[in-house]
Amino acid sequence: MIQSLLPNIADLHKIEVYEANGGYQALRKALGMKPEEVTDEVKKSNLRGRGGACFPTGLKWTFMPKVTPKPKYLCVNGDESEPGTFKDRQIFESNPHVMIEGIVIACYAMGITTAYLYIRGEYGKWVRMVQKAVDDASAKGYIGQNILGTGFSTQLVVHKGAGAYICGEESALMNSLEGERGYPRVKPPFPAQYGLWGCPTTINNVETLSNVPIIINNGWEWYSKIGAPKHPGPILVGVSGHVNKPGVYEMPTGVPLLEIIYKHAGGVPGNKGIKAVIPGGSSTPILRGDQLEGVCMDADSMKAAGSAVGTAGVIVMDEDTDLIQVIARIAKFYHHESCGQCTPCREGTGWLHKILDRFVRGDGRREDIDLLMDVANNIEGNTICALGDAAAWPVQSMIRRFRDEFEKRVHEAVPAEQVPA
Repeated sequence: MIQSLLPNIADLHKIEVYEANGGYQALRKALGMKPEEVTDEVKKSNLRGRGGACFPTGLKWTFMPKVTPKPKYLCVNGDESEPGTFKDRQIFESNPHVMIEGIVIACYAMGITTAYLYIRGEYGKWVRMVQKAVDDASAKGYIGQNILGTGFSTQLVVHKGAGAYICGEESALMNSLEGERGYPRVKPPFPAQYGLWGCPTTINNVETLSNVPIIINNGWEWYSKIGAPKHPGPILVGVSGHVNKPGVYEMPTGVPLLEIIYKHAGGVPGNKGIKAVIPGGSSTPILRGDQLEGVCMDADSMKAAGSAVGTAGVIVMDEDTDLIQVIARIAKFYHHESCGQCTPCREGTGWLHKILDRFVRGDGRREDIDLLMDVANNIEGNTICALGDAAAWPVQSMIRRFRDEFEKRVHEAVPAEQVPA
């Protein structure tokens, strides 16, 4: 029986290997339960979303109306455009059937007859791999009409994304699926009431749904005891940057960040010190290297440390890292990826990028430090979607925790009386 997201089993992406190791048994078990019992199992497990917000999954499922004259949809978010994040790609490649099984179980629990799996546009290779897995599951009767003879039917459509970061935002993703430009929507109404084509819709991340078969197979009580009590279960942590063994590591939630860096990722090359860590993808606030003691990979611990678990994309920077270059590159990304719908984000990300470029060139002014913070503060909380926050938080945290790095790059004007004649 498979009890993890990425077990060390050769060729697990092949459906016959997945079945031989207990694959699709959770679906059989779920189809023998009442839909509300499946939802209750997930709710009691305290599974929290792995897409960044950590919202309770079972609770989200209860928002889907039980009775409606409209079709109901499930959107599976595999856009994965957050810099530093590459965990969903590992599921696509190594264990796609656990995701597919979770999708079908979720559809059964919510009475959904069509699911859309939205995969990042640049992931051409992985789109083809997932489509092969979906075709194999359909051929075996796990997707389609009258699944396993139970009378329940649901379809799974693999959709290649539009190649924009903003399409990872749930409402922009729905607009993209509808063939429209990926603009986020004003809420309310929320997707569960008015989603795809105006119909009730639930959006879950790839890794989130991949946890569902594990919960159904082993029970909510077993699952809830894995890792951090308030944020339980296995989590996929993608470690990159200045480490000896970058990669995706599966572990229980709540593992200390320093243990992840030194035990799993092999430490820092040359035994250099850690200057800073971005713990959950580029949008999460940066942490100082000398303040990592006791910080763990779960929602509550990260919040207490002044950051967020996000997508668990850990980016490690050694003592020689130019943090001004780092934050300028992050700001450039969010400026480029802003959809332009909201003025604070459209204009503010441009100003962050422009001012930080001055520091990179060595032309930054002392007043620019406070100006950066002022611009970021005016973006945060003033946009339709969270891209504005994602652009603001790295800048705010970098100034709060590494103000000296900016002060070192200030270009001090020479007083007129000291200028040679």
